[in-house]
This record gives sequence, C-alpha cells and structure tokens, in this order.
Amino acid sequence: MKLVIVRVTELLKEAVEKIVPDFKEWDKLFLQPASSEKFGHYQTNFAMMASKSFGKAPRAVAESIIAALPDNDEIEKLEVAGPGFINVYVNSRFLARSVKDSLTEKWDFSHINTAGDVVIDYSSPNIAKPMHAGHLRTTIIGDSVKRIMKYMGYNVIADNHLGDWGTQFGKLIVAYRNWLDKDNFEANPINELERIYIKFGEEAEILPELEDMARSELKKVQDGDPGNMALWKQFVEITLNECKRIYKYLDIDFDTYYGESFYHDMMPGVIRELEEKKIAVESEGALVVFFDESENLHPCIIRKKDGAYLYSTSDLATVKFKAEKYNVNKAIYVTDDRQEAHFKQVFRIAQMVGWNMEFVHITFGIMSFNGIILSTRAGNTIKLDELFAEAEKRAYAVVNEKNPDLPEDEKQQIAKCIGIGALKYSDLSQNRSSNIDFSWEKALSFEGNTAPYLQYSYARVKSILRKASETGVFYDKTAKIILETEIEKQIAVSMIRFPECVEKAAEFYKPNLIADHLFDLAQKFSSFYNSTPILKSEAELLQSRLNLADAVARTMKTGLDLLGIEVVERM
Repeated sequence: MKLVIVRVTELLKEAVEKIVPDFKEWDKLFLQPASSEKFGHYQTNFAMMASKSFGKAPRAVAESIIAALPDNDEIEKLEVAGPGFINVYVNSRFLARSVKDSLTEKWDFSHINTAGDVVIDYSSPNIAKPMHAGHLRTTIIGDSVKRIMKYMGYNVIADNHLGDWGTQFGKLIVAYRNWLDKDNFEANPINELERIYIKFGEEAEILPELEDMARSELKKVQDGDPGNMALWKQFVEITLNECKRIYKYLDIDFDTYYGESFYHDMMPGVIRELEEKKIAVESEGALVVFFDESENLHPCIIRKKDGAYLYSTSDLATVKFKAEKYNVNKAIYVTDDRQEAHFKQVFRIAQMVGWNMEFVHITFGIMSFNGIILSTRAGNTIKLDELFAEAEKRAYAVVNEKNPDLPEDEKQQIAKCIGIGALKYSDLSQNRSSNIDFSWEKALSFEGNTAPYLQYSYARVKSILRKASETGVFYDKTAKIILETEIEKQIAVSMIRFPECVEKAAEFYKPNLIADHLFDLAQKFSSFYNSTPILKSEAELLQSRLNLADAVARTMKTGLDLLGIEVVERM
C-alpha cells in the first residue's frame, strides 16, 4: 500500500507535468507534515523553489498547480498560503480507508532504493569478559536500526565484530595456568576468566616479567601452537555462548559473528594492496597512510614498526571482505562517538583503494546511571545480568502494586517485558547523539514518554477489544472506519504518518523519531478513550471505533517491535 505522502506527491507531479511537460527539477517537489492542523495535513514550498522554471511568481505557480490538479479521491483541497506555500488537506474518507487497509496490507516503500545488502556492525564485545552496561547502547541502537531497515524492505546482515584476537589472550593464558580456580570455572566460566584476567594485571604490577611471558604465549597462539590454540578456542566459545544468552534475553540476534580472528589472515593482503597502490608508505619503521591537509585527518598507522596490526588494519580487512562478499547498499557501523575520527580514516582509505560503498557511522553519546559515568578503569561497571535482574525486580514491584490479582507467572512475564522495555526505551527515545543519564524512577514511570506508558496504552486498547467480546459485542473486522470526531481524524492522520516516520528514522538512523510518534499516537488515543464511550456507540460507529482501536493497537505493536520492545495483552 502506497504511503499517503507518496500518493499526494504523485498527484502534484501530475499537475506540474500538465503545466510544464518537460519539467526536470523533481528534487524540489517534496512534502512535509503541516506545522499546524489549521494549515492542513501537508505543506510544500515547491512553488517558491521552482518558480523560475515556470516563469511566474510563486503564488501564481501555486495557483496554477491547484487549477491543474487531476480529479482524485485523495486530496480534499489545496490552498495557497503566504508567499506561495501550498497547504494540502487529505480527504477524510481516504484517510479512513488508508487506516482500514493498513490492518491487512503492508506499507509500500518501493519508492526507496533498497537494492543490495545493508551490513550493520554493532555490539562487538571483547572475549573473556561478561557483557556490561557499556555494551548496551551499541547493542540496542544497532538492533533497532536493523529492525527498521528490514521493515522497509532492505536485505539486512547483522554482524557482530567480536574482539577475539590480540594481546589479552597471552595474558589470559598465563593467568589460566597460574591462578585458575577450577570449581569457580566450572560454576561460572566467564566470571572466572574475568577474575584471573584482573589478577594478571595486579600481579604484573609486582612482576613485570609476566608481560614478557604473556607476549610469548600470544606468539604461540599466532603461530598455531596446538595447546594455546585449544585454550584460545575455549575462551572464545565460553564468551560467545555467554553473549548469545544475553542476546536471546534481549530478543536480539545476529547473522554473522565475524571477529577479528576471522580477518587476521586477510590483513597481509590488505597491507600489500595499500603498498602496491602507494596509499600506505613507510614512516619511522611503521606503515602509514597520510591524507591531504584539506581532509583534516591525522595520519593513520596500519602496521606498527614491530609488524603488529592495529584496529585500522582489521577494519580495513572487514571493508575489503564486505566489498567482495556482498552487494553492499550501505555499510553501517554503530559505536560511540569517541571512534568517529578512527572511522573517518578507515572510510577514506577504503575509498582511496577503490572499495566503494556508502559508509555510515552511527555514533552515540555516553550513558550514565543516576549521574555516575561507568568505566572499566574506574571499576564501577554494571554487568548486564545485574542490570536485567534489577529491571525485573523493580518492574515486578510496580506490576504487583497495580494488579496484585494477576497469576504469578503472568506477573513475572509482564515484569520482564516492562523492565527490559524500560531499559531499551530510555535509550531509544533519546536523540542518540546525546549523553543519557538513566534513572529507574523515570524509566519505569507510567506517565510521560516511557515504555511502560506505551505498553499500558497498547494493553488498554486490547482491553477494549477483549471487553467487547466478553460482553457479547460482535466485532465486524470488515466494517468501514468513519472518522466522526476531530480526535478520530487526528488519530487517523497519526497512523498514516507512521510509515513516513519510519522512513525518516531510517534516513537519519534515529529510532527516537519512532518513539516520539508512538507517544503522540498514544496521547491522542487516550484523549479519544476519555472523551468517547466506544462500546456504547450506536452500531455503525461502534464497529468503526473497534476497527480504529484495532489499527491503533497494531501500529503501537509494530512501532514498539521496531524498537525491540515487547507488548503485553494486559497489565
């Protein structure tokens, strides 16, 4: 089903072609939601932007477009405003029909180029460490972007670039052979690996020669020593299983887990290609890429003087691999904004080599908890398991207070949905570029722009449909929707703009646009619910309002799913 904004744009285009048959500047014809309801549903400044092509003043252009508009059922009227704005009023019957059709048809995004593959790289935890709150933003934002792109019809590959290669493994092997507690390792292997890794750091402060031992053990891994390789594989498997458990809990999955080790054997080829094309040159023993001064980029080291590779080498290998394996539409990387300079270097080098694709670096700010910035170095990180347990405990207390008569297993299930939903939404409802200070009180509030409020709004709509069934009211899903009141029209407009909002969220990689839209829809439905006796309406309006409520519930569920948040049928 075409987006309403697309259909309206097509009608305006037909009008323009009647006036100027060979018109070419179609990039100037775009609509945006009206700034106020008194200006209609959409507005465009096209007449002002393209007036030279028409050889007329903007207002005269706008008036000629209105006169040339073909007969249609979609647009109720067009008005000229100010120096030449065109205000578009969509026909209420068309609005109602579009909402009704959305119950059974998918929105059509074929006006967007979705050809090829979108490869999204996010989460990327390090091996031998439990996932902590610092991994949350990249994981949640990346998953939401993946869901949004898939909803729009892109073929999406979600890749988890694991930190499974490097100096930490030499240290871990030394620690494993010296300080492992076998009972602890059997009971909780990931926590024991973290403990002995920290222990290595403490002991190396006293005995610096441990660092030499670690380098020696790492060299054995790199040379394929069977014993050390077996330990490395064990560490990777333990961590990966632990990460997958966390992802399953969050309802997040990946298509590939290509860690740094996967690209290790590709790096010499990357180095050779950069040298052959004279993109990388030797400088003080290291291999370096220098950029033109106008690009404002620092030199990028891709091989150290001791022959060791760096993150830049690994990331260039991933780009080369993507260029060869996929038909890339977009290559997306989701990391915090501290890595912005690094990825600018990597993307520029890839372009210099000829690995051309659209690169997107989705950055985000820092998340603090009640004003405290978490840091591994400061030793105040929160493990995700601990965070999830706290989320469920606090959400359970809220559910138990509001609805103590629910069965215990249902309370537990609702508590998980609310708790995890609150964690995700407190991030995704914010502009990702902003720093976020997380507060349990705000996140779990049933008032304001929060996940519990939206989940409750969904459950309330479902309760209307459930009550209709329980009281013997027949729900005719084939009945047409009638937009009787102004608030019903506003709800319909909000729903037909939902796919437009998703498109904008994809264009700017900002899930918060969807969150804001859902909050607006929920508020509008709340006003409708409080002012209109839905189940006491006369027959035709009753069926219309049940269908409208159903459409609201489906839109809310779809939108929350794009944020990775589950709904519950009752709260």
